Amino acid sequence: MDLNATKPVDMMSSIDKFSVFMRFSAPPTPSTNTPGGTLSIGAGRILFTTTGCAFCHTPSLKTGNSGVAALANQNVNLFSDLMTHDMGVGLADGISQGEAGPREFRTAPLWGLGQRIFFLHDGRTSDLSAAIRAHQSIGSEANGVIQNFLGLTENQKQDLYNFLRSL
Repeated sequence: MDLNATKPVDMMSSIDKFSVFMRFSAPPTPSTNTPGGTLSIGAGRILFTTTGCAFCHTPSLKTGNSGVAALANQNVNLFSDLMTHDMGVGLADGISQGEAGPREFRTAPLWGLGQRIFFLHDGRTSDLSAAIRAHQSIGSEANGVIQNFLGLTENQKQDLYNFLRSL
């Protein structure tokens, strides 16, 4: 922070500048046709909801009131409910954070998933299928959803993967 600055922006700390940058950065833009084509991505979007993924990875939320008009009452397609969920013993990392126990995690936003090379909270896999299957374990809230996923045909799973990679 430079208290002798002549412009307000120069008085901000680096952390404050980064915070403003992140707050006003545009969200990732999903692809409508890559990978797999428009029909596959569309079918995958439907499967995302019908298998139950959207229960926690909520496709869209609305921001609340904000002193900044551009941020007030806006739809945000981050694919998360921003809630903590018990993910069972398989994903547990033994770390408690605030009121969240060692098996509880805040639902990770899926926007930008197609740009990631590692998945899960600890980056343990680069395999999207393995990341989805890791949600199933003793005590996981996602067990029923994963059973639905496992019941999909291979073509349906590919459509779901294409949708996720399009985000």
